[in-house]
Amino acid sequence: MDVKEAAIRAYYDRGEERDRLTDGAGQLEFLRTTEVIARRLPPPPAVVADIGGGPGRYALWLASLGYRVEHRDMMPLHVSQLQADAAGMPGIRAAVGDARELDLPDASVDAVLLLGPLYHLVTRAERMDAIREAARILRPGGPLFAAAITRWAVRIDGIVTKRIYREYPAVLGLIDETERTGIFPPLHPGAFTSYLHRPDELRAELTEAGLDVASLVCVEGPAVLLGDLNARMADPADRAVILEAARAMETVPELLGVGPHLLAAAIRPASGR
Repeated sequence: MDVKEAAIRAYYDRGEERDRLTDGAGQLEFLRTTEVIARRLPPPPAVVADIGGGPGRYALWLASLGYRVEHRDMMPLHVSQLQADAAGMPGIRAAVGDARELDLPDASVDAVLLLGPLYHLVTRAERMDAIREAARILRPGGPLFAAAITRWAVRIDGIVTKRIYREYPAVLGLIDETERTGIFPPLHPGAFTSYLHRPDELRAELTEAGLDVASLVCVEGPAVLLGDLNARMADPADRAVILEAARAMETVPELLGVGPHLLAAAIRPASGR
């Protein structure tokens, strides 16, 4: 285990990921991600692989709709959390696994969610390994949903909105290099190195793996700039406005990097390549 992987494991062993998608920003990410994924999912009871699925929020959502889910995550804590939350719920099989080397057979699932691994894999070679593994287990004609953090997320969400420079002034000296290379180093003990994509870069990686990119969207839209996002997401009328704005702007080329996350839907060609 290298230093970067050890830092990732130490971070997630704190157990904070389980509730991350429940507050304002997390709720927006979850609602929009499920909305975009649902557009191209095959009907249940199709088999969906949730690779790097964390504590299983998306796996639970899929199972509630009648899908059969193969959940894999590198963290034993996440797997045990999902197993506890899914007790008595049929259709979920969770196990520890590495996105770069999956234990699932070729062409064995109808869709793949790759919502976490790509921003944890700093080198292009590692990211390509994960994408090719996802494509390998996917049946021809099936969709792969790949999420990435945008290249400008630190500046927009971290610096402008959250003003993290007040606690971590070093970020102001790192931001130009981060936006040049895509590599965001840890700001403090307990943080980890992450990779931030440009939209065309994510598209190119999926294409190189032999997939046809059907859509590429900005997930959250401009609402991440709101200082009162939690309150707005708690109000039904405000939440509807935020979601509609995200939908209206999701594919505008000039605005793909406004939100923290990109989400691509890519199809494994029926003929193979």
